[in-house]
Amino acid sequence: MAVDIQNLFNVELPAQIAKHPDAAKAIGSKFQINITGEGGGEWFIDASDSGPSATAGNPGGNDVSITVATEDFQKLMENPQANGMALFFAGKLKLTGNMMLAQKLNKLFTLG
Repeated sequence: MAVDIQNLFNVELPAQIAKHPDAAKAIGSKFQINITGEGGGEWFIDASDSGPSATAGNPGGNDVSITVATEDFQKLMENPQANGMALFFAGKLKLTGNMMLAQKLNKLFTLG
């Protein structure tokens, strides 16, 4: 089943962060998520002591930037561990900044 990307980043993720702010802060990183193609967008996720928050846009100041096409993001959400590595090595998941922090991103979707 396809993930509603707009709903995920504009409604669900901010609600999770608001519900579990200490767990979000424990991640200790700032992420820029860029999803290209139809239904995508740009989001800044602050999972640090200065946050936590998830907002639309690209204000800068992130620790790691992740860029992926909408269809590849769907694959990533199906199986983050296996598909994440495959997409990265195929050049379909682009990371800039501290790449090790990207592994912490999945924790944001499972707060609690």
